[in-house]
Amino acid sequence: MDLNDASVNFSEIKTKSILSPVKQDDYFGIRYNMNLYRGCQHGCIYCDSRSKCYQLGELSRIRIKKNATDLLRKELKGKRQKGTIGTGSMNDPYMPLEKVLGLTRRALQAIADFKFPIHIITKGNIITRDLDIIKDISKTYAAASFTITTFDDNLARKLEPAAPLSSERFHALYELSRQGIYTGITLMPLLPHINDNAENISNIVRKAADSGAQYILPAFGVSLREGSRDYLFKTFDQKFPGMKEQYQSQFGNRFSCYNDHCKQLYDVFYNLIAKLNMPGKMKFYSGPVDSQLSLF
Repeated sequence: MDLNDASVNFSEIKTKSILSPVKQDDYFGIRYNMNLYRGCQHGCIYCDSRSKCYQLGELSRIRIKKNATDLLRKELKGKRQKGTIGTGSMNDPYMPLEKVLGLTRRALQAIADFKFPIHIITKGNIITRDLDIIKDISKTYAAASFTITTFDDNLARKLEPAAPLSSERFHALYELSRQGIYTGITLMPLLPHINDNAENISNIVRKAADSGAQYILPAFGVSLREGSRDYLFKTFDQKFPGMKEQYQSQFGNRFSCYNDHCKQLYDVFYNLIAKLNMPGKMKFYSGPVDSQLSLF
């Protein structure tokens, strides 16, 4: 990617903090959230980050937090107790710009230097570039979760137009797993009437197992709020004619949108992972408790 390309919409900003504390998450095991960019290039049509409540504006306009690495080192130095740093919640740390900028790589090096654990959630196959640092972090704890919503590359191109194809993500997962990295799949979201079917789920689970995944985290259905709903419906008009009207009739303005057969889909999922001996949850980082805190 050429940063001088007029189609690349980005700017630099300074941020006041880089690690946001979160309540201990039983699903992802994250204690601190880290976003090195604002906005995302992958253009996933269902992305919740478009919701107006987050006030991120146009997601395709990328804002690079130019002081992120220095700030991260300062904040890591001040932490009394280690906790897993999560990245990939509001944007993808391995969007195309990262290949040129290396901001995520520099942040990972800081995390490795301070021996903090990490959980990377991504659709980006650029992650394989950073295997050397991730392997170093894994001496403490490192997990890499690849979000895969469809087994069909053609459908993936419609749902996630600028992200690597599902097949490319499976290959990246295989590469990390082969190098001993704790890797898995986030199987989410599944959009009603589009990719929420037993065949898609079964194909993803089997391919994940063949690729060396060590866990699969499911969340079926899709979350829609003001902003993200508007964008999805606009995309439906272009790529899935008639789907907007079907969603409006079935879900109205509901936040959580899932089909009536969602329970049956979970049954398909859990029965299959049981046969494959595949966990449906992660192993989390469990480090030593700070000696001073343990006195209380």
